[in-house]
Amino acid sequence: MNSLDYKQFYDKVGKSNGWDFSNVKCISEGIKWDFYREVTKACKKSDLLLDIGTGGGEAILSIADAALLLVGIDQSTGMIETAAKNLEKSGRANVRFLQMDAEKLNFPENFFNIVSCRHSVFHAKEIAKVLVKEGIFLTQQVGENDKLNIKKSFGRGQAFGTKEGTLKHQYITELSEAGFKDIQSIDFSVIEFYQTVEDLIFLLRHTPIIPNFGQTELDFQILQQFITENQTEKGIKTNAERFMIIAKGLG
Repeated sequence: MNSLDYKQFYDKVGKSNGWDFSNVKCISEGIKWDFYREVTKACKKSDLLLDIGTGGGEAILSIADAALLLVGIDQSTGMIETAAKNLEKSGRANVRFLQMDAEKLNFPENFFNIVSCRHSVFHAKEIAKVLVKEGIFLTQQVGENDKLNIKKSFGRGQAFGTKEGTLKHQYITELSEAGFKDIQSIDFSVIEFYQTVEDLIFLLRHTPIIPNFGQTELDFQILQQFITENQTEKGIKTNAERFMIIAKGLG
């Protein structure tokens, strides 16, 4: 998908679902982390936190007690509409949601103590501007080999055919060039078992793993063959691959 396709896709998903996959039943085997738990470990109660690509705001609403003020931004109108609804339901007074592009962060310089970004594009130089000195930036991103058996079955997919580690190397380089220090990265790759066909279809319809999934009958034929080949007693087998980067702003 090109950038326009992604924007239209996320607007559609944002209005209908936000970034909420809590109802998807999936069992994971292997060592992994909870990204926003890691974010809270870096927070003090007095901190200001910025979350880039916040989606429907589900994540930062769940950690609202960790900081003084939490601001979530997303370029998608649909996502921000859902985030506003979620905020109203939550009754949280210390969370704000704004429609904003990560390419241009319209905040004062040296404003946020913590910046987080999960599965979204970020721009290191923009983050460096709005982060306080010695502030912390954390990002979790999807590895190139995520859901690899699914992408092989379809012959297409998110980062399909891209060399493993390409995105991580790119982001580490950009952070270093923007002046960040103490840059660390960790990876996980776990086996996943989706419990039902409906769980897997929901995932594929609401993420860009397989671009334009479900628009042709052939997609469902491929999916049925995939399920036949990967159905186990534990569920429909695939994998999840993630990497996390933690970096400190200029001292």
